[in-house]
Amino acid sequence: MAVVSQTVVREAVVTEDPILVFDNVRLAFAGVKAIDGVTFAVGRRELFAIIGPNGAGKTSIFNVLSGVYRPQSGRVLFDGVDIVGKRPHRIAAAGMARTFQNVELFANLTVLDNLMLGRHTHLRYGTFSAIAWWGRARREELAARAAVEDIVDFLELAPWRRLPVGLLPYGVQKRVELGRALAMKPKLLLLDEPVGGMNLEETEDMARYILDIRDELNIPIILVEHDMGLVMDLADRVMVVDFGVQIATGIPAEIQNNPDVIRAYLGEVQRA
Repeated sequence: MAVVSQTVVREAVVTEDPILVFDNVRLAFAGVKAIDGVTFAVGRRELFAIIGPNGAGKTSIFNVLSGVYRPQSGRVLFDGVDIVGKRPHRIAAAGMARTFQNVELFANLTVLDNLMLGRHTHLRYGTFSAIAWWGRARREELAARAAVEDIVDFLELAPWRRLPVGLLPYGVQKRVELGRALAMKPKLLLLDEPVGGMNLEETEDMARYILDIRDELNIPIILVEHDMGLVMDLADRVMVVDFGVQIATGIPAEIQNNPDVIRAYLGEVQRA
């Protein structure tokens, strides 16, 4: 049985039965500390946000969660299993899906084709079954297509479903990337700046979809975002990091009035 720190135990009580425990993780590159003893837990119905200035360590945390980086110390328990050292595709297959700051889609493929790619972790048929389009291959492909059509309806992508993604507006492309992550049928969704570069209308639409994912699909979310208004409106709890150090964790109202958070963003106030 995994042993975690008392800090994690207290976090787990706050979040009841956590889907994720990030326990005293440390990551450094050539002596530069990207993550310095960060600890948090995420509940199974929670929208947990991570904020901080540029270079604070937010993306490094996501890269540890998704298996891109392996920390020098600490534990990452996903649904009760330590995933430190596991390859990214194994973590994805276990139920952790991620979107990226920049759109990472196949521009020449249609919306439907891009969404179908998110189902690959659930397909188990072999080459001969696929060639014959019979038996298991046919059943699994039809089930995958039905799941993708549900996502098209959920994210209101029907007008663009058969168009190449490269022809779509940026805001719609971001929505398709979110849909591809949902197609993986995740237990936990990592959203890396989902409204970055969007206008006000696109941001409001994305905020609605994010809340629906949590409340209707019952998928917990970890959100990294620079739009503070969005974070404070959506998040159940917020963690602030600066130079790889966790400086505050709490509900949005607590974070907004925390002097350490204000100092991290605005610097020391000079006295006259």
